[in-house]
Amino acid sequence: MEFTAAEIAEFLKGEITGDPEIKVNTIAKIEEGQEGAISFLANPKYEHYIYTTGSSVVLVNRDFVPSAPVDATLIRVSNAYESFASLMTLVDQSKPKKKGIHPSAIIEKSARIGKDVYIGALAYIGENCVIGDNCRIYPQTYIGDNTKVGDDCLIYPGVKIYHECVIGNKCTIHAGSVIGSDGFGFAPQSETEFMKIPQLGNVILEDHVEIGANVAIDRATMGSTVIRRGVKLDNLIQIGHNVEIGENTVMAGQTGVAGSTKIGKNCMFAGQVGIAGHLKIADNTRIGAKAGVAGDIKDENQVVTGLPAIDHRTFLRSSVIFRKLPELKAKIDYLEQELEFLKRNMI
Repeated sequence: MEFTAAEIAEFLKGEITGDPEIKVNTIAKIEEGQEGAISFLANPKYEHYIYTTGSSVVLVNRDFVPSAPVDATLIRVSNAYESFASLMTLVDQSKPKKKGIHPSAIIEKSARIGKDVYIGALAYIGENCVIGDNCRIYPQTYIGDNTKVGDDCLIYPGVKIYHECVIGNKCTIHAGSVIGSDGFGFAPQSETEFMKIPQLGNVILEDHVEIGANVAIDRATMGSTVIRRGVKLDNLIQIGHNVEIGENTVMAGQTGVAGSTKIGKNCMFAGQVGIAGHLKIADNTRIGAKAGVAGDIKDENQVVTGLPAIDHRTFLRSSVIFRKLPELKAKIDYLEQELEFLKRNMI
């Protein structure tokens, strides 16, 4: 890629301070800037880098006022972070896309393949599958029988999508993820034996869902495990059978959600959150890292933390007490000794 500052400003609807004809051909963090690179400044704690960066162009917020001279050309935009993300999307879309079907790919005769699809080496497309237009399916992907994949999907190497699942439009599934494996359903037959319960449902990913690497989403026992529109899952996440995740909810890595839990829309889960089964989590819930949720969260817009998860502000007050437990224990021991001494002397 190579763009002038003027071209970038026009695309981002920004205002230039500096040389509009300066050219950039790469992207860099502001602290690692070099000639020909474009960077951005959104967080004030990184401001000191703008006075020393080697980047040729830096995106800044419109209200940014430098406290020292800046050598780089500035492009002022409404939101530097969002504008930089838009620019990175433009760069990504300008890269050449893989096309065609590799001769080693196996596509069953009953499968229907859309237009302008890429299917990589050793990929398998099962019977009666439907693959939408403009999809890119990378090598060693498995797509089971009767599965439907929408338009403009990106499925990275080694993804396994079991039979009869439904993938919406513009979804991304990263390497190693498994969609539609059996839910963890076993009925106890004795103290030492369990009978497997057939998992007859499927998984539905709605449009604009992104699944990270090595994520497992279990198929439903009956019905569907549903990941609603716009959900973003980080790497190494486990979603149990019959779970429903509401629109635009995001989850960080190593989160686990047990079966039949219903999660609302616009929720945010930090890393290593654990959610018990058969719960309901209200819309706009925020859950802190390593929290364990054992009961329903009924009210919207709550922020919870801890194990078991409680209101975040209560958790912070409690953590202050927890840190002081050794001191409190010493005081209690001292008071007990004093009380015992007073008892002995009163007799």
